[in-house]
Amino acid sequence: MKRILGLPALALAAVCLTAVAAPAVAAAADAPPGATTVSYEASDEVIANPQRGFDHTNNTHYQADGSGYTPLDEATLEGYRAEGITQIVRVFYLEKFVANPVLDDAYLALLQADFDTARAAGISVIARFAYVQGGDWPYSPPYGDASLDVVLAHIHQLGPILRANADVIPVVQNGFVGLWGEGYYTDHFVADPADPGVVTAEDWANRSAVTQALLDELPADRGVQVRTMLSKQELLGVPASADSAVTAEQAFTDTPIARVGHHNDCLLAAPDDFGTFLSDPITLDQEYLEADSLYVPVGGETCAVNPPRSEWESASAEMARYHYSYLNADYNQDVLDTWGEAGLKETAQRLGYRFVLTSSTVTPGADAGTATVSLDVRNDGWAAPYTPRPAVLELTAADGTVTDVPFTGNADARRWLPGTTTTVTASLAEVPAGTYSLALALRAPDAGTAADPRFAVQTANVGTWNTTTGVNELGQTVTIAAADLAAPVTPADPGSGSGAALAATGEGPVAPIAGGLALLLLALGAGLVITRMRARRV
Repeated sequence: MKRILGLPALALAAVCLTAVAAPAVAAAADAPPGATTVSYEASDEVIANPQRGFDHTNNTHYQADGSGYTPLDEATLEGYRAEGITQIVRVFYLEKFVANPVLDDAYLALLQADFDTARAAGISVIARFAYVQGGDWPYSPPYGDASLDVVLAHIHQLGPILRANADVIPVVQNGFVGLWGEGYYTDHFVADPADPGVVTAEDWANRSAVTQALLDELPADRGVQVRTMLSKQELLGVPASADSAVTAEQAFTDTPIARVGHHNDCLLAAPDDFGTFLSDPITLDQEYLEADSLYVPVGGETCAVNPPRSEWESASAEMARYHYSYLNADYNQDVLDTWGEAGLKETAQRLGYRFVLTSSTVTPGADAGTATVSLDVRNDGWAAPYTPRPAVLELTAADGTVTDVPFTGNADARRWLPGTTTTVTASLAEVPAGTYSLALALRAPDAGTAADPRFAVQTANVGTWNTTTGVNELGQTVTIAAADLAAPVTPADPGSGSGAALAATGEGPVAPIAGGLALLLLALGAGLVITRMRARRV
């Protein structure tokens, strides 16, 4: 694939254009003068989009003798994708290293192989590390987890693996402390292991050190999920209050408040979700989570039948309120079975983001360099993406040349909040002359998955998705006319609908550049256009 930055030397004019709707999509009657607007039909299908939806949860072990590790299987993961599932939660148990601060090379190689397998299958891995898995209740010390110094040494060694595979690791759960890595039954992070509900200030400082160490080892655009709201509040030193939650201005920055999310592994189970909501009253934590979850990742699993709260009407309201991105499809089946086929389908549709294209408009400019394409996108999901997801206008020429133009105006889909419609606009000022079909591209920005359509975002529309290239086709075509710097300039016709002179192209009204100054402005435009070659679609 060849990429060329900049513009061809002579093809500098970009105001002669037409917009043609695909036969299956009707042009809107209320389009602006000289523009073409196309409206799109929403789809009712469950979309297998990345980093959202139901997940499968599994675990693997590494015993003292090096046994117990079950590698990921590519065929199994591909089967998950066939179900519409694009991610797993994987718990890596480190039994061999509970008293050894050094992870051996053989274990690190197993981790790398797992992430390679996931990438090959088109699957993301929400990772958690722990030292011991709980058995039958009741539990009593010693539980078998590791001390703080061992935990921190392991996190430091895991850092290079986590960073190298961040393209398939959307978030890391805090883990490490207690049974299952859920922070409760622990030998080292409470003053008295026999009374694990009492956590001192020193204990919280040690727990916060684990969270901060993970944040330090991860890329700046990846975060950590903690098991309780109090864990994040103690890390930040803030009270349980909606006013303490991350704000729109703080969101997506390289700060702990923006990079710590939540996972609730006892959703709907009890008034406090078995120790998830710890504030007094618990409504303070609930209000905190409602506000915080708008900008950080939230997921988890159900764990006990608790009617009427665990039934569909209440469950869906809570997942919407707390902006759930993912939920375990395997546990608890007794809870999930009460939701019925319709409830499970809506959950699969609305976990995380669900983008619906409503319309696109191609508008010729009155002057050189002012032609634009705008899109309206509605989010019908319960959350927004929580890792970077840039929106790009893709223009494909007949010869397979592809030009990418970034959108402006909330062009990162993390800002396309649930229940809202967002308008983004792209300028065609620096697009080389030619005729192009248009598409919305929401590719993964990570190098390892950027070219893989399985990691791109599909909108919930009928007839727009191109499975080969992983873009959402808009059913619009623009023709941008070339102009040679030495060619004579036709004065603008003040009576034309577009405010520019008309020229015959055989395809309708056009708007050639009106003057050498406009050409110069066009050549010096600030927008970045990336052109590349792609094989023609068959």
